[in-house]
Amino acid sequence: MTGRIQPPVSGPSFGANPSFADLLRDSRPEIAGTPRSIASTDVPVPHGTTVLGLKYADGVIMAGDRRATSGYTVADAKMRKVFAADDYSAIAIAGAAGQAIEMVKLFQLELEHYEKITGDRLSLEGKANRLAQMIRSNFPLAMQGLVVVPLFGGFDHATGEGRIFYYDATGGRWEEDDYQATGSGSQPAKNSLKKRWKTGLSRDDALRVAAEALIDAAEDDSATGGPDAIRGIWPVMVIVTAEGASDVPEDEVAAAVESVLASRGGNT
Repeated sequence: MTGRIQPPVSGPSFGANPSFADLLRDSRPEIAGTPRSIASTDVPVPHGTTVLGLKYADGVIMAGDRRATSGYTVADAKMRKVFAADDYSAIAIAGAAGQAIEMVKLFQLELEHYEKITGDRLSLEGKANRLAQMIRSNFPLAMQGLVVVPLFGGFDHATGEGRIFYYDATGGRWEEDDYQATGSGSQPAKNSLKKRWKTGLSRDDALRVAAEALIDAAEDDSATGGPDAIRGIWPVMVIVTAEGASDVPEDEVAAAVESVLASRGGNT
């Protein structure tokens, strides 16, 4: 059409991103400005530590200790790090506590919103991919020290089994066939799981294996909190089966911990 005014645009990417802030940042960075980088040492940021997930006969168990640290200080002795994401999946968080909790809340909301809009539940694979995108979008903050690295697990009705996914700070996603741990105490936890985990664990055995891995992590990692019967501090565990996701009752968790300690000749 003659006389049509062509927009003053350069490059093929015009219109690909609807964000005005991104357009302003790309075209006039002197106006948008650059936010000051925040080093992780500028402010004390509580961090969640050890979480793990393992498959068992009926699904998956996600578990975590309760301690959050800020440097060498215990910021919170009763922090919850394991949550049901929706009816058939669970997420366990490690890293910058505030950022991680916000990511969990947004993830839960997105899964609920998707189900309400479409009338169908997102597949477990789709949930894992969406979480990877959210971690990737957090990468600029991760470069400033606010790293969030969760574990994700759930029951896949398409395959009839539990599945576990783990991530890195860039949003890279991998699936684990047996067990996985992340956080500051992840290495001793995985060493314990390597010795105790086996295919087809019963529910009680799986709870005991998860409890033992967290106890081993607490013994080797100062940032991981061990169980404390005097103050009633026990690990948080969420179990996901074909029937759904639910918290493991505290008395069952305490019994698993007591069983592990009794086998070592100790007590809480």
